Amino acid sequence: MKKLLFITWAVVLFSCQNQAQTNKTKSPKTDNVMTKETIYQYKVEDLSGKTFDFSSLKGKKIMIVNTASKCGLTPQYKDLEAIYKQYKDKGFVIVGFPANNFASQEPGTNEEIGAFCQQNYGVTFPMMDKVSVKGDDMCEIYKFLTQKSKNGLQDSEVEWNFQKYLINEKGELVKVIKPRTLPTDSEIVNWIKG
Repeated sequence: MKKLLFITWAVVLFSCQNQAQTNKTKSPKTDNVMTKETIYQYKVEDLSGKTFDFSSLKGKKIMIVNTASKCGLTPQYKDLEAIYKQYKDKGFVIVGFPANNFASQEPGTNEEIGAFCQQNYGVTFPMMDKVSVKGDDMCEIYKFLTQKSKNGLQDSEVEWNFQKYLINEKGELVKVIKPRTLPTDSEIVNWIKG
């Protein structure tokens, strides 16, 4: 009888421990939930090689735009600078990413790009290191901007120079704007003011 009682007790103890172990290893019900990232987890380098941490922009609306110095859309720098100056003290920032992905229209070095932007358009908004915005060598921040699995909004492709990505005050992608849409377009200005 003692032997039977001991075996019963051992089986109960083992099954309780096994159940507790199973409960520990089960993850919460998040298995098939997409993890939405924010822009704040990214750090990049600016034109001068300094680290630019997107978490420093928490609480601001952000426009990210891929730029080029030898494009028919290059005059958009003027409008980008104008809206940046108008709204930078109202929680808005533009971040430019020079890219040479379209018809080799950004062939310069970081130093040359910086000089071009300053001399021709008086650019004062942050300009980052030249990157690739599409293809196998796409930079991490553009993977975030173009992949729904990362941004939680939509898959997109950078169509040309001066495509705009609008990021809200929580660091979430909220809108993709076509390259030919001017930075001063009412759709963008109303978003900045809203």
